[in-house]
Formats: sequence, structure tokens, C-alpha cells
Amino acid sequence: MEKERAIITVNGVDHPGIIATITNVLADMDINIEDLSQTVLQDLFTMIMIVDLKGADIIELQDKLSKTGAKQGVRITVQHENIFKYMHRV
Repeated sequence: MEKERAIITVNGVDHPGIIATITNVLADMDINIEDLSQTVLQDLFTMIMIVDLKGADIIELQDKLSKTGAKQGVRITVQHENIFKYMHRV
């Protein structure tokens, strides 16, 4: 069975709780994180995650993470892996 994955990106001003809040949303939806990279440059936070949707509703995920991002003061985007690869092909 082929995995259905999504790419989640997070950008904003760094502060405690960003990762915890986002990963709690994913855990509540039974979504597994396959890879994660995050960095803080001065006070700017950036994170990219690859997650296995495992049948989860990507629209529901986008909605929940959009609300989470608004509360955290960060911008969160969710793209299906196929769309992400298409948009970033060389």
C-alpha cells in the first residue's frame, strides 16, 4: 500500500510551545511524523515536516493547523506530497 503523505511548513517568530501544539494536533488525528527539520535563526522559527496521512482528511488537518497557527502566531501550510513535488520540480 502506497503511503499518502503531506508536507507541513511552519514559519513565524520563535516562542515556547510551537512544536508541542502542532504535534498534539497530529497525535489527536493519529497522524505519524515521518521526518522533521526545524531551525531558529535569531528569533525566526522555521519547520518542515513530512507526515503520513494514513487516511486522515487533509482538509480537516489544514483547518485544524490553520486555527492552531493563528493561536500560535505562526503561518502553517499543508500540502499533499504530490502537489508539493509538482510545484517544486526542477
